[in-house]
Amino acid sequence: MYLDDLEEGFTFETESRTLDEAEIVDFARQWDPQPFHLDAEAAAASPYGGIIASGFHTMLVAFRLTLEAGIWNKASMGSPGMDDIRWLVPVRPDDTLRATGRVVSRRFSGSRPDRGRAVIAYEVLNQEDAVVMTYTATHILRRRP
Repeated sequence: MYLDDLEEGFTFETESRTLDEAEIVDFARQWDPQPFHLDAEAAAASPYGGIIASGFHTMLVAFRLTLEAGIWNKASMGSPGMDDIRWLVPVRPDDTLRATGRVVSRRFSGSRPDRGRAVIAYEVLNQEDAVVMTYTATHILRRRP
């Protein structure tokens, strides 16, 4: 879809993906080596009571699922950033995640008529429909040729 197609209020949902403990630990080992992501014994003694996924891992899984949904991929020209990132519920081994998106605003560029910006509010949900993460992203998108 192009920016022109993403009107305010448009919503979408991605497919889902299950994270197993090995994947959570592998990600943490490389990118977020904190004990409650890496070590079952240390995680059990933590406030989380067991291994949890890194919030960054959760965010990247949601981003990948969004890309796989193919909503705005062909029109994408990048992003100037994200806002209001919140990790609300720990993601645990064998949780199944999916993401939803809702277009909050859309603005056509005044100086570059081939593009504009869409602000999309995302929720990441687990298999119990609990919202585990929220964030808002601004996407620079091409307009319909």
